[in-house]
Amino acid sequence: MLRTALVGLTALLIAGPALAQTQTPSERAQELLNSVDWKALTDARIDVVKTALQLTPEQEKLWPPVEQAIRARAEARHARLDAMAKPREEKRDVFEFLNDRADNMAKRAATLKQLAQAWQPLYQSLDDKQKMRLRVLAMHVLHEMRGAAESHMRGMEDDDAED
Repeated sequence: MLRTALVGLTALLIAGPALAQTQTPSERAQELLNSVDWKALTDARIDVVKTALQLTPEQEKLWPPVEQAIRARAEARHARLDAMAKPREEKRDVFEFLNDRADNMAKRAATLKQLAQAWQPLYQSLDDKQKMRLRVLAMHVLHEMRGAAESHMRGMEDDDAED
């Protein structure tokens, strides 16, 4: 079951950036913003992590805050993507852009801090095999995130070239 879940997540993470490269950032964001699909994707990611960890009954008690923090970050990201997908009529000045960017970074920092605080007690209770499975999963996700970020940056460069 663990292998099936990891294969499914791998396919999803690999196919997503490849498919996204053929669309503009706005088109990608609009596709991703279906709330039902976003929730299903979040549920699947949570299930993969929980399945990979194979939590003991004692560790299960520490899981709810982790799941809540994962969902909070996913909802915040969904809101950011939703805001990015909405076309702006007026040009913003550089200071408005910088202030908006700073606000978004502060929100992201807060949800990341919440995630770290939620994970710490559970992580400390994991055995070596569970920690290894979590590291492998995290490395894979980070690799895919880097690819998606690079794709996003290329899209931004293309948008700048069109303006």
